[in-house]
Amino acid sequence: MERVILFANPQRDPSLRCCREIQGILEELKIPYGVCMELSGLSELLPGAGMAVTFGGDGAILRAARALAETDVPILGINLGHKGFMAELEVRETALARDAFLGRYTVEERMMADVALFRDGKPLIRDFALNEAVVGSVARVIGFAVYGDGRRIMNLTGDGVIVSTPTGSTAYSLSAGGPIVEPMAKSLIVTPVCPHVLSARSYVLAPDRTVTVELTELRGRSAYLSVDGGEELELLERDRVEVRRSALTTRLARVTGRSFYEKVNEKLGERP
Repeated sequence: MERVILFANPQRDPSLRCCREIQGILEELKIPYGVCMELSGLSELLPGAGMAVTFGGDGAILRAARALAETDVPILGINLGHKGFMAELEVRETALARDAFLGRYTVEERMMADVALFRDGKPLIRDFALNEAVVGSVARVIGFAVYGDGRRIMNLTGDGVIVSTPTGSTAYSLSAGGPIVEPMAKSLIVTPVCPHVLSARSYVLAPDRTVTVELTELRGRSAYLSVDGGEELELLERDRVEVRRSALTTRLARVTGRSFYEKVNEKLGERP
């Protein structure tokens, strides 16, 4: 392995203790590494990079995934957060990173989604997501319509709608009552948020669908688009958000052999 990129996280790892543990392993193995404190300096570390290590929860992996989406660099996540569905190692397991650095790991390719905002029929913003795109309001009811390949799926009032990937099914979508979907599946999940219709349910759609969310009624209220929990972009009535499967993927390094089902039971407080 030519170089490992360490995405340091002073918020979750204030003294960088966990990061220094990984540095020690790399130095012992004589593997070059670079520490990335700001994403603006990432481009200098990318040439020759064979792996990236994140420290924190799923948010840390989401940020790294966006930065590395157009590369083949796999991400090894070390969980310093509360849930960490995507992270492979817990903080007590940092020694297992040695196996990954020696090439003893497998790679999971996670589906991503392309997200586009259209206003007056013209594309305004294009982005991509590993978890989800959210069209919603803050404690204010709005009207929206959701389409799959141009055919109406639902027409509702509520707090909004989440369009997630299988990876994102255990994030905001799950909290809103959506299904748990195996992350290696290929699908788009549409989950309404606090709908004012008792019969409203989530839909799991084929991966080749284009999901369109149109704002049909704001009544002077504010609405937003948020991609992977990032900056909220203000929306106007009749704006359309399109979500479809991306050609980009996120590559996650696996070394423990733990199954997704084990992680779900552990993270959601269940015991076998």
